[in-house]
Amino acid sequence: MLTTHAYPEAYVRFLAEFHGTRDYFECHELLEEYWKEHPEDPAAGLWHGLIQIAVGQYHLRRGNFEGARKMLRSAWQRLTAADLSLAGLDASELLRALDEAACRLEAGDRLAYASWTLPIRDPELLQAAQEQCGAIGAGWCELAPLDNSVVNRHLVRDRSEVILARKESLEKRRNSK
Repeated sequence: MLTTHAYPEAYVRFLAEFHGTRDYFECHELLEEYWKEHPEDPAAGLWHGLIQIAVGQYHLRRGNFEGARKMLRSAWQRLTAADLSLAGLDASELLRALDEAACRLEAGDRLAYASWTLPIRDPELLQAAQEQCGAIGAGWCELAPLDNSVVNRHLVRDRSEVILARKESLEKRRNSK
């Protein structure tokens, strides 16, 4: 039975994927969909920053150190201690880890990939995320296999909707000139 909680379900699913499957691309997709569906959400910066952490991890695992640096530094700049605390996370620990990783990448350090664990402080959120993790058949904070379907997920997904949306947006901008 899933725990009741005050967090968006997309966020709980994001945490389950982040700590369970370690499929950072899926994390990004889940939270980005929620973020785009709720443009007036006062926590929009929080969701955007968490998406950037997942994308940074995705880049790091693939050896794209510049992409990882950009995403992790941007997340560090975007996220606030107040927002992270409201999201049930340990703000100081997460901001320190983001800054440390970004600084090392900025110094040219080729960080070896290691799965991150987001510091969840709210026990109810932790329980809900762990239960969701079990519901998707993943173990909490276990090492995920690094198969190509997860490491290079962006190469194997159907991007036809994204390409169509970009084309429509470009045509709309051209027609408004």
